[in-house]
Amino acid sequence: MKMKNVSRLLAIFFMLTVFCVVGFAQKPAKWVAPDKYKTMKNTNASDVSTGKDLYAKHCRSCHGKDGLGDGPKAATLGVSCGDFTAAAFQSQTDGEIFYKITTGRDKMPAFGKTITEDSERWALVNYLRKLK
Repeated sequence: MKMKNVSRLLAIFFMLTVFCVVGFAQKPAKWVAPDKYKTMKNTNASDVSTGKDLYAKHCRSCHGKDGLGDGPKAATLGVSCGDFTAAAFQSQTDGEIFYKITTGRDKMPAFGKTITEDSERWALVNYLRKLK
């Protein structure tokens, strides 16, 4: 192989290595709800039991029994499932949590497609509030 070709291959290898290291070292972008959700009011603030049932069916496998992000599927995802008991989570408005449940992101499913009733997603928000 000519020296010029070896130099090119080494340069390409170096750039790919740097790209991979930098790409994997970056934190995921902060998940921010649109402004209209930040002020959205919970229209089902009294229902917690429906939320508890929905959590057991749709959320517990990843987020864990107590919402700590340690469910049986969590380790296989390659991302943090988050901690619902943490102050950072609990400091969100009900509307922000409702938005995230509804739209999902990355490996978190968009539950607006499977939990189609707004009132049920609000009940799930209510249950998550009890995990603090």
